[in-house]
Amino acid sequence: MGHTATAEAGSGGLTATEHRLANGLRVVLSEDHLTPVAAVCLWYDVGSRHEVKGRTGLAHLFEHLMFQGSKQVKDNGHFELVQGAGGSLNGTTSFERTNYFETMPAHQLELALWLEADRMGSLLTVLDDESMENQRSVVKNERRQRYDNVPYGTAFEKLFALAYPEGHPYHHTPIGSMADLDAATLEDARAFFRTYYAPNNAVLSVVGDIDPEQTLAWIEKYFGSIPAHDGKRPPRDGTLPDIIGEEKRLLVEAEVPSRALMSAYRLPHDGTRACDAADVALTVLGGGESSRLYNRLVRRDRTAVTAGFGMLRLSGAPSVGWLDVKTSHEAEVPDIEAAVDEELARFAEEGPTDEEMERAQAQLEREWLDRLGTVAGRADELCKYAVLFGDPQLALTAVGRVLSVTADEVKEVAQARLRPDNRAVLVYEPIAPEQAPDAPDTDVNEAAEIEVQEEEAAK
Repeated sequence: MGHTATAEAGSGGLTATEHRLANGLRVVLSEDHLTPVAAVCLWYDVGSRHEVKGRTGLAHLFEHLMFQGSKQVKDNGHFELVQGAGGSLNGTTSFERTNYFETMPAHQLELALWLEADRMGSLLTVLDDESMENQRSVVKNERRQRYDNVPYGTAFEKLFALAYPEGHPYHHTPIGSMADLDAATLEDARAFFRTYYAPNNAVLSVVGDIDPEQTLAWIEKYFGSIPAHDGKRPPRDGTLPDIIGEEKRLLVEAEVPSRALMSAYRLPHDGTRACDAADVALTVLGGGESSRLYNRLVRRDRTAVTAGFGMLRLSGAPSVGWLDVKTSHEAEVPDIEAAVDEELARFAEEGPTDEEMERAQAQLEREWLDRLGTVAGRADELCKYAVLFGDPQLALTAVGRVLSVTADEVKEVAQARLRPDNRAVLVYEPIAPEQAPDAPDTDVNEAAEIEVQEEEAAK
C-alpha cells in the first residue's frame, strides 16, 4: 500500500511516494529523470546508541560484516557485482543508524535491490567465525589508522566522553573500544542481526531515473518474503538537562603539529526550531572564512591557522556544537580561549546582523541543495527523515524551516547555550613538536564525519 505526495511549497518541485510492504518494510520512491542513474539507500534503525556496556563498536563491526557475503553472494561479491555493473556503494554507521547505499546505472537498479535483499534475508546462513575474525581485524586496524595513530584522531571520542555522562547511550562513539571489539563473539553478532536487521526496522529509498511501478514490483519480489521479527530493544533514554552545568576540561599532551582548542557545547535536539536557530548561530560564528571567529582569530589576531564552529545534529540526545581551533606558531591557548569567549559573549548580547543572517541562511540553503541535488544524497535524506522523524516528506522542506528562523531566535539560543558552563573543553599541548607527524589537520566537519563514515577500502 502507499500514497503519492504532491510537491509542497519549498520542496523545489521534488516529490516522493511512500509505501509499506506486508512485512513492515517502509519504501520511499522519488522519480528524477535528469540523468540515467538510480540510487538505492537502506537505513536500519540501529546505531551505537543501541549498544550496551562491554559491547561498544558492535553496530559498526556489523556494518563491515554485511559486506562479507550472503547466501547467494560470496565473500567480496557485493562490491564486485556493483562495481562491475558501473555502480558505486558503501555503508556507514552513526550514533543513530546504520545505512547501506548503491548508485547504479538506471538499467542495473534490479541488481542493487536483489543484493540488498539477499543480505537482509540470508546473512545469518553464512556468518561464521572466519568472517567474524576477518572483519574484527579490519575494524581494529581502521581504529589504529584513523583514530589512535592520527594527530587529534581521538578528539571527537574524548569530547563525547566528557559531554555525555558515563552510562549515557551517546557517551561512546561508533568506532568502539579495542577491548570491546576483542570481546565480541559470533553469537553477539548473530543476536545483533536477529534483533535489528529486519524489514520492519528499516526504510528503503530509491531515487532517480526509475519506473515506480516496476521498482515496487522488484522490491516486493526480493524483500516481500523476508519475515518480520520483533524483539528490538529501544535505545536507552538520551534525555539530559539543557545545560551541562559546569565546564569540563581535559588536557591532552600528544605528538600533534600544534596546540589546539576544541569544545563541545550541548545544543537542542534535531528536528526542533531551536536546533535550526543553533545551526544558523554556529554558521555565523564559525562556518567558513567569512565567519566571526575566523575573522577574529585567523585574520585579525593571527593566533590560529584554522577556526571552525560546526554542528552535529542528533535526534535521540542533545545535539553538539563543535568548536575547533588550531593555533598559529607559538600562540597560547588561554589567549585564544579568551578571544573566543569575548566573541561568543558579544554575539549573545547583540545577536547576528542582517547581513550575517542572510549569508548564514544562504550557506545552509546551499548545503541543503547540495544534499538533495544528487540522487544518492536525496535518497539518504529521505531515509533519514523517515527513520528519525517518521516522515520522509520533511526532507524536501527542511530548508524552509531554516530560512524562517529569525535573528531574535538565533540570539536567544546563543544566550541560552553558548556559555562556559555548557561545554566540554579539550586542549592539546604538543610534545616533541619537531618530531610530530606531518599529517593534515582535521577540521570540525571532518571530525564529525570521521565517526559516521567508513571508507570503502577499509572493507
